[in-house]
Parts: sequence; C-alpha cells; structure tokens
Amino acid sequence: MGEALRLRDARRRHVRVLTVVAVGGSAGACARYAAALLWPTGPAAFPWTTLCVNAVGCLIIGAFMVVITEAWTAPPLLRPFFGTGVLGGFTTFSTYCADIERLVREGRAGVALAYLALTVVAALAAVTVGVVGARRLVQAMRGPG
Repeated sequence: MGEALRLRDARRRHVRVLTVVAVGGSAGACARYAAALLWPTGPAAFPWTTLCVNAVGCLIIGAFMVVITEAWTAPPLLRPFFGTGVLGGFTTFSTYCADIERLVREGRAGVALAYLALTVVAALAAVTVGVVGARRLVQAMRGPG
C-alpha cells in the first residue's frame, strides 16, 4: 500500500509541475506574440524582434536563476512556472531557426549567417549580464561583510 501512495503522490506532483509549466508557457508565448505584433518583421527583413525577445529572455533567466538559487528560497513551483514556462514560452529558438531558413530562401544567406551568429552571441552575453548584474545587486543588498 505504501508504494501505491508514493506513486499517486509522485503523479500529483508531476501534474502540478506540468500544469504550471503549461500556464507559464502560455503567458510567455502570448508576450512573445504581442512583441511580434508590436514590431513585425517583413518577409526579407532582419528579424530584430526575435533577436531582441531571445536576448531579453536570456537576460531575465540569468538574473532569475541567481535570485532563486543564491538569494532567496523560492516556492517549489516558481522555477518551473517562470523559468521553464514563462521564459521558455517567451524565448523562441524555433522561430530563430525558421527565420534563418526564411532568410536563406529569400536569397539572403549572408544575413542568415550573421543572424545565426549574432543571436548566439547576444543570448550568451545577455545571460552573462543577467547573472553578473543580479549577483552584484544581491551583494549590494546584503551589504558589506
């Protein structure tokens, strides 16, 4: 009987995690969609909106991870809700790949290659800035010592 209860509890935890990831992912995807509506990209244009969304998402995830792992004990469902769900839905590396394919089809392979590299560099730089900035802020808030 004890094993059955453990399995039931494990399933309930999984359902809760999946639920918060789905709800967060929906919110993040809606925010990304709103960004695409506010700053649309033409068929042959450089995809600045996708690049910026991905960089902003990486900046936030860097700061968020520092806060919940080094500065604050977060509720157990916050990380899957916000980190995996909201930010996973907001950032869009599938659109990034589709943008590269679109640019190549439009005869802009050089632009596609530049976009490919710039996105990776921007994402890595943004997450680094998020981590370093959050650590400095946390240390400043803790004060000397």
